[in-house]
Amino acid sequence: MELSSVQQPPALNQHRQEQEQDDEAAASFSRSLVKMHDKEQETGRNRYYMILLGINYMCLFVGSVSSSLLSKFYFNHKGGSRWVSTWVQSAGFPLLLFPIYLFKICTDRKPFTGFTPKILCLSICIGFFLGINNLLFSWGNSYLPVSTNSLVLSTQLAFTLITSVIIVKQKITFANLNCVILLTVSSVLLALGSSHDKPRGLTKGKYFIGFFSTVGAGLLFALYLPIMEKIYRKVYCYAMVVEMQLVMEMAATALATVGMAAGGGFSEMKTESIKVFDLGAKAYWLTVGFNVVTWQLCFMGTAGMVFLTTSLTGGVCMTALMGINVLGGVLVYGDHFGGLKAVSTLLCLWGFCSYIYGIYIKTKEQENQMDSSNSRKKMSIDHQPHQFMELAEVVTHNS
Repeated sequence: MELSSVQQPPALNQHRQEQEQDDEAAASFSRSLVKMHDKEQETGRNRYYMILLGINYMCLFVGSVSSSLLSKFYFNHKGGSRWVSTWVQSAGFPLLLFPIYLFKICTDRKPFTGFTPKILCLSICIGFFLGINNLLFSWGNSYLPVSTNSLVLSTQLAFTLITSVIIVKQKITFANLNCVILLTVSSVLLALGSSHDKPRGLTKGKYFIGFFSTVGAGLLFALYLPIMEKIYRKVYCYAMVVEMQLVMEMAATALATVGMAAGGGFSEMKTESIKVFDLGAKAYWLTVGFNVVTWQLCFMGTAGMVFLTTSLTGGVCMTALMGINVLGGVLVYGDHFGGLKAVSTLLCLWGFCSYIYGIYIKTKEQENQMDSSNSRKKMSIDHQPHQFMELAEVVTHNS
């Protein structure tokens, strides 16, 4: 008789059934623990992501508003060197050594790990590109009131959408298209109604030079954002973004330094501080020093926003600050704020709110898809998200 045909004792069968039930219960409990752990880990990653995103937006907020007001303060008190204004926008690059050193202490990653010759050359070239953009911005800011200058720069969002579609294949949606249209109309109204905004002694020709210099700065910056987004797709951590920013700011400073040396900017700084600046030498150097710091906050916040989100979302977040810049110009410097400029500001805010609402709806749809498919996806803001592990590794790892 075959062994398989022998009937097993009832007690043995019952024992095996109980053993199988216990194994299945243990496996089910183990899966529940794994699922709970994954959910907690995902929540932690999203929390760390939002912390880093919030820090970068605060840097952008403080840097953008402060640098705009300080630059205008410099020109209002008889500071007149556009090369000096250009130089201070990037000369604070040594300040980036502090976060780089902090990352080294808090993590095991060595600075500039992963830097290839290609990344280094790209960072230097983009740094020169950024230096030209800084010069155009200085020309515009020296002629235009800070409120007009800030609102004209809002046109960079329209340029950013176009360049993002071409360079990084950004999808056009109703939310971002509506935002761009509203901001374009806002800028047209501003251009038609700002001729009376000219400071005393400024000719019509110089006013339009300032206006188109600012538009040119917006164009170049709109090209810079999607280019950096495409490069950041090859960058595996936030720490490397800071290191790339250091190299870019060094290149921009080198360009500005050459211009300063050729145009007598360094001797002009000394002369301005003693004989020209009407608040005295101490106020002059404090203005220059704070301007150096605030510009670094602005550029580092911008780079972080592009890395953590997209170039278009970073541009929209910058546009959200235009209203604050306008209010600052009116409150601090008494810039004229007439009807057309008020309508322009409202259209700017309307466009930004419509974009944020579009992101909110898209996020809700993604959450519903995650629940229905039980897929594990990281939180995103209008792009494929970045995943972070532990808090100590938040700046040194990226999926």
